[in-house]
Amino acid sequence: MTQAEDRKPRSDEARTTYDPEITSEFAIPAGLEVSRGGGEPETTSEFAVPSGLHTRQPPATEAEGSAFTLPSTYSAQDAPPAFTPATGVPTVSLIKDAPWQDRMRTMLRMPVTERPAPEPVQRAEEGGPAIPRVLDLTLRIGELLLAGGEGAEDVEAAMFAVCRSYGLDRCEPNVTFTLLSISHQPSLVDDPVTASRTVRRRGTDYTRLAAVFRLVDDLTDPETHVSLEEAYRRLAEIRRNRHPYPGWALTLASGLLAGSASVLVGGDVLVFVAAALGAMLGDRLAWLCAGRGLPEFYQFTVAAMPPAAMGVAFALAHVGVAGSAVVTGGLFALLPGRALVAGVQDGLTGYYITASARLLEVMYFFVGIVTGVLIVLYFGVKVGGQLNPDAALIVSQRPVVQIVASMLLSLTFAVLLQQERSTVVWVTLNGGVAWSVYGAMHVAGGISPVASTAVAAGLVGLFGQLLSRYRFASALPYTTAAIGPLLPGSATYFGLLNMAQNQVDKGLVSLANAASLAMAIAIGVNLGSEISRLTLRIGSAGKRRAAKRTRGF
Repeated sequence: MTQAEDRKPRSDEARTTYDPEITSEFAIPAGLEVSRGGGEPETTSEFAVPSGLHTRQPPATEAEGSAFTLPSTYSAQDAPPAFTPATGVPTVSLIKDAPWQDRMRTMLRMPVTERPAPEPVQRAEEGGPAIPRVLDLTLRIGELLLAGGEGAEDVEAAMFAVCRSYGLDRCEPNVTFTLLSISHQPSLVDDPVTASRTVRRRGTDYTRLAAVFRLVDDLTDPETHVSLEEAYRRLAEIRRNRHPYPGWALTLASGLLAGSASVLVGGDVLVFVAAALGAMLGDRLAWLCAGRGLPEFYQFTVAAMPPAAMGVAFALAHVGVAGSAVVTGGLFALLPGRALVAGVQDGLTGYYITASARLLEVMYFFVGIVTGVLIVLYFGVKVGGQLNPDAALIVSQRPVVQIVASMLLSLTFAVLLQQERSTVVWVTLNGGVAWSVYGAMHVAGGISPVASTAVAAGLVGLFGQLLSRYRFASALPYTTAAIGPLLPGSATYFGLLNMAQNQVDKGLVSLANAASLAMAIAIGVNLGSEISRLTLRIGSAGKRRAAKRTRGF
């Protein structure tokens, strides 16, 4: 044996006891007895059962645990107290005579577990219709409503109503500005079925919108049996229907709208004719740009130039305030009041993505209008046009003439929106009421124009909702055209005129005033609609309101 082999330790005990070179902190000190394991490392997991704790072992015949089996430590005798109150869980009762919009909106605003079970009424064949076809029909109906300018909450309510009318429970519709999706889960253990559809083209046709509402109303009516094939057939007819008014009628309506708006701000017969001609020329140019495939931004820019050119021509002819009235009337026919009201309504009801997209669309349209008017006003100022921004303060008070002009403005606005002829009379009267309230508060009472506009728009929304509930239709045909006389056309024009004359501070103040008036219109319409719903008997869930939302946490 060599000397090196003699120095080699012969066992672990010898190494622990006699080798002085081992200095590791993991070495076992001399004299400490440690029990030897069976070859397996000791369990150090935090999920290990501590020593001394005895647990009940499951029998050998028991199946592997799942999410639906009770825990091993659960005992029926020592069960925790139930969370059900002594008075029981309040049930949700919905008034069946209420319009389907309100009933579906109430259920959409409550948790899924608290929604009442559907009462299937549409059964065309044994076992009910196929789920994918029902979802496809729901998406197609939602596409028509969203493309027609309906609010996101009303679109979801219609989609939810279609699904429940065919007995599909656990449906969750989702609406954004360009995408609709719906998901249906038959039960907690079944895979959900999801479908989506993209909205690529938008068009303003309230006649088609009213027809879709009638279809949904028939589907939700328990006394009316509409099979799936019949619903598809009616939907195809709605798509194929032509607009109720031809193109020349729309051009004439835009001219009459601009002329009526110019009368509201102090114009006479000559101003009426000039504003009408400028608006009609701008409308024809916009149609030409649309036929060439140009985006709507450039269509609004081109359409805003002829009315502004008419105003500059009146200023060069030294007619005075008439030039401002002509430009203001032309702007009334272009301001996107419909998209603004829909965007603010989506934001107030919690659909922030859709609201942001709609308001961004409004901003682009407004920038297009600003660009077209500023180009013309800039060259008008350069050639010596004396455009006076303070001329808007000199407006004669002609209540009868202005009320008639406001009613004509609402009527022509309804024609531009392709409304049904049966709704034109109602919206015309609603527009006259709106201007009468605004004039009584602002002109006679001296109240702020923003507050006066908000109150008048609130009445428009209130009457529009009541009329829509009376006729079981959408509220848009009764409210959108009625807010036409309240649009901030004069404030917008004079803000642009100040900016064209290098008076940026005054221009920004005037544009901020126009934005305040626009927000007052949108909020007033939505508030009036909500007030009308408060007076309707929809249903309740005990002391827990179905429409209650979170408070930010």
